[in-house]
Amino acid sequence: MKKALLLTALAAFISAGLAQAGEKLVVAATPVPHAEILELIKPQLAKEGVDLEVKVFTDYVQPNLQVDEKHLDANYFQTKPYLDNFNAGKGTHLVIVTGVHVEPFGGYSSKYKSLSELPDGATIAIPNEGSNSGRALLLLQKAGLLTLKDPKNALATPKDIAKNPHNFKFKELESALLPRVLEQVDLDLINTNYALEAGLNPAKDALVIEDRSSPYVNYLVARLDNQNSDAIKKLSAALTSPQVKAFIEQKYQGAVVPAF
Repeated sequence: MKKALLLTALAAFISAGLAQAGEKLVVAATPVPHAEILELIKPQLAKEGVDLEVKVFTDYVQPNLQVDEKHLDANYFQTKPYLDNFNAGKGTHLVIVTGVHVEPFGGYSSKYKSLSELPDGATIAIPNEGSNSGRALLLLQKAGLLTLKDPKNALATPKDIAKNPHNFKFKELESALLPRVLEQVDLDLINTNYALEAGLNPAKDALVIEDRSSPYVNYLVARLDNQNSDAIKKLSAALTSPQVKAFIEQKYQGAVVPAF
């Protein structure tokens, strides 16, 4: 009888310990603002039985590959055009779970204070990834600096420019490298997460920037096999909570905008 009671107590203790530890969820993110937002919701998820681990990456490729290969559970850093282009190019099957925020994309210069000061033949640095390249060129087109063959081509590259009246030269680089060439070019189109890391304030420092109607929402992304798991649902709910909305609005002051 005592042995049975002891075994029952031991089983209950082990069960309680597992419940306290929670279900492990490993999520990839770029440092700012994604990892910061995920760190914010860790305590809330722990109360709900989810042990969130944040893996920080400084590139846009590995977070997708590692989720697809099941080394990680999900990631939070990218827009739908980027994900669609990645899936098509890499043969992956990652899926959107929920939209969290928008990072208005901007152009910066250490040499000039307005776009009107850009000289003919100026060098403009843009991302070399398909969707981000297109995003940069669409922004420049909206500013009246160039015209694309297809004015709505979200995957445009410099080869798709129809009119370049000021003979701008384009330097295509990986997104993470763009802040490093700010002093070397005339205009630098930088993703907001990298701009923030470099100490730039998009709301104040950008010469040209997307408005709040930008369609480039940053999403939580997972796989087909786990997108509806309880842990992912809890993460999704936490990322779109009033707590996160208030945090984004207060901390980033318009450089990052809630999408919910």
